[in-house]
Amino acid sequence: MGGALRVACVQVNAGTEIAENLTAAGDLIRRARDAGASFIATPENVSMIVQGRDKVLARVRPEADHPGIPFFADLARETGAWLLAGSLGVLLDDGRVANRSVLFDGQGRVAARYDKIHMFDVDLKGGESYRESATFRPGDHAVLAATPWGRLGMTVCYDVRFAALYRALAQAGASLITVPAAFTVPTGQAHWHVLLRARAIETGCFVLAPAQTGAHDAGRRTYGHSLIISPWGEVLADAGEEVGFVTADLDLDQVAEARGMVPSLRHDRPFEVVKS
Repeated sequence: MGGALRVACVQVNAGTEIAENLTAAGDLIRRARDAGASFIATPENVSMIVQGRDKVLARVRPEADHPGIPFFADLARETGAWLLAGSLGVLLDDGRVANRSVLFDGQGRVAARYDKIHMFDVDLKGGESYRESATFRPGDHAVLAATPWGRLGMTVCYDVRFAALYRALAQAGASLITVPAAFTVPTGQAHWHVLLRARAIETGCFVLAPAQTGAHDAGRRTYGHSLIISPWGEVLADAGEEVGFVTADLDLDQVAEARGMVPSLRHDRPFEVVKS
């Protein structure tokens, strides 16, 4: 599907209080809509960032009771834009939490949900350590959402390190891929730009990666640099480290153009790994 689309990535610095975080995100979404964006994406954990299982469980709610759902639904109806709530912490029946990305259409209806598949369980230099799987239950379905501009592949943050997911989304028909994130500063400085550009190049998709930025609860810091990237790997917009938003005008015909020049999505071949 071709045509033009103005998109926006909103960059926030979420704290521990859901109402305050939603208000801050809503102000930026309205500004992005005033700037002409028809599709607006927000970061992972847009409604709160807190450290520790007990703090998370004290604040999360089932989707039916989560204040972020009616908030973004009302905002989508108000603005007429498609909105991506990058991720919300949603309490599940088994007592664990889904890191859930929720897409709203321009009438405020939930168009798609995606639960983050890959859990961020890492130990970084300097003592920075995360165990997402201690609190969150990983999803087990890749999700393609139909939009007026083509199919959207939904991913979240740490998923970006698993190229097979992105290839599967592209081969299933995605022309746009979202990667809402709360990347750490060390991994962001080393890997953020190169990973996202690689995912765009490999898939021939536009990649939208709205990000958290700055200092958060318990000293956590996130990298910022929300990005919008073309199917040829060009960075169309980079938000830097400040709270705000960036926009870009997408020529959706570039998806077919990039894939026509390098049709690698059609060049899979079977192989075996041989150990010597």
